[in-house]
Amino acid sequence: MTDKQSPPALYIGMEVVIALTSVLGNVMVVWAVKINRSLRDTTFYFVVSLALADIAVGAFVIPLAITISTGLKTHFYSCLMVACIMLVLTQSSILALLAIAIDRYLRVKIPLSYKRVVTPKRAGTAVIACWLVALIVGLIPMFGWHKLEKLNQTNNSQGPNPTVTCTFENVISMEYMVYFNFFGWVLPPLVLMLVIYLEIFYMIHKQLNKRLSKAGSQADPRRYYGKELKLAKSLALVLFLFAISWLPLHILNCITLFCPSRKSYILIYVAILLSHGNSAINPVIYAFRIKKFRTAFVKIWEQYVCCKKVNHLASKSTRRRECHNDI
Repeated sequence: MTDKQSPPALYIGMEVVIALTSVLGNVMVVWAVKINRSLRDTTFYFVVSLALADIAVGAFVIPLAITISTGLKTHFYSCLMVACIMLVLTQSSILALLAIAIDRYLRVKIPLSYKRVVTPKRAGTAVIACWLVALIVGLIPMFGWHKLEKLNQTNNSQGPNPTVTCTFENVISMEYMVYFNFFGWVLPPLVLMLVIYLEIFYMIHKQLNKRLSKAGSQADPRRYYGKELKLAKSLALVLFLFAISWLPLHILNCITLFCPSRKSYILIYVAILLSHGNSAINPVIYAFRIKKFRTAFVKIWEQYVCCKKVNHLASKSTRRRECHNDI
């Protein structure tokens, strides 16, 4: 693939499938939290925030990515704004994952005082703070760290808002993407989350081993830490898939900056598909690994897709059972 103006039909088709899957799957996640009271704890505030970012990727970012991949010509700042929206949504996802990791750490580290420390109000404030930081980090190119001056020098023209072929590389500085975005706001949070989850698993296994050697009166703490271990594994899997989905694109950005002559458009399209595909995979993980989500998804499917009537008395008793079951 050498013609950047003509993306392969397979790429466009896969982008459409990913967009539809991402929107439908993450709408189901938000819907599940809405209808299932047992999912409305502080951790799932951040899960919903992550799902909303993924809905926006499917509904707005992917259609825009398909459009600009065809060589659309537009004004520089219009194209720059599209690129910045992509950066904001990516950064909000990273910060939501970091917030989830910190929340799970506190739940294991201070189980007795957790509910007093991590209140719904504080969780909501943390979600807003994550989005504000994501906006600041993602919109920095709009305030001058872009490629307008370089484009004017290359094209021997001057203009405050010239018409350009709208591609990410034409408007976003690779110095910003590598030094500021990747080394500053992607890699450090990923490393920090890795350390946090390793510490979570260490603390849980330590507690479980301690409880195993004690009497049956310690059954409740064992059950608590067993549930935390199961959920931590599921959320760590979300983090792992996020990392392997986004790191290839950032590595290609590093190659573009340090070795600009070495470029494969096939690899670029694969990396873009991987990064977008991450928005569709999280609902699948929740459905297969978190029982409460699986139950809520089945209920939504039966009631609103298959149009089955739900027995409300049975529904209430199911909810009561769920409150006592593991996640």
